[in-house]
Amino acid sequence: MANKNQSSRLTDQHILSKGVIGIFGEYAKNHDLNVSEVSQLLVKQLKVEYPMLQFRYRVSVTKSEINAALQKIDAMLGQTLFVPNSSIRPDGGLIEVKDDHGAWRIVVVSEAKHQGKDIENIRAGKLVGTKSNQDLMAAGNAIERSHKNISEIANLMLSESHFPYVLFLAGSNFLTESVTVTRPDGRNVVLQYNSGMLNRLDRLTSANYGMPINTNLCENKLVTYQEKAISLQAASIYSQGDGEAWDSIEMMSIMLDVAKTSLKVLASDLFTQMTEKGI
Repeated sequence: MANKNQSSRLTDQHILSKGVIGIFGEYAKNHDLNVSEVSQLLVKQLKVEYPMLQFRYRVSVTKSEINAALQKIDAMLGQTLFVPNSSIRPDGGLIEVKDDHGAWRIVVVSEAKHQGKDIENIRAGKLVGTKSNQDLMAAGNAIERSHKNISEIANLMLSESHFPYVLFLAGSNFLTESVTVTRPDGRNVVLQYNSGMLNRLDRLTSANYGMPINTNLCENKLVTYQEKAISLQAASIYSQGDGEAWDSIEMMSIMLDVAKTSLKVLASDLFTQMTEKGI
């Protein structure tokens, strides 16, 4: 809590003179910020860059709201709900902007997941497995829970032309290159990025239709097949190639880029507010 309060005071004191990015960089050097804290600082940055617009941050969205959005598209959609107060809570929450019609539109949804502690265990000299005699632990499936949140936000945004869902992955189960890690006794252990025992990236790329990772896919891709037009909602999946934890400044930069893409797509519905301010 002390870190959060200090972050808030720091940005409030300097936001007008330097902007959040400069202050954020100084603060992030000395503090390990989670994706929720980064997201809340991003709201302040957006308010600096787009003072004519209204932004808000919230931690969750209810299933009833998702169903209501679906019913606006077609009466057959969004009918089933067993637990009235059920909701989803992406790690980084949701950032929204108010459009010219008074509706709140999503500009960023973010999550950060870590799976696979092999690098940390090897560096610490810890052996794993049922007999504690292995360097590597077979990857689990916990990350697949991210698919639920992605699907729910996709339902909520089915009528939109953008899908600003950003998923940050870290850990030895998301390598995009092979890495060598040295144990305390000097022995080197190689983690192969294409090992079926370790890598779980292929279990997430269905959320971006197998398009490239580490790429801003916020704007829906329109494809045609046999004279049919299909709008694809693709999550923007980012993975540290070497399995290391994400740097807060890197997360901020990526999320800001996605937010600006969202605002570009939504520009026609923000036109009045921006032109009234002479922007």
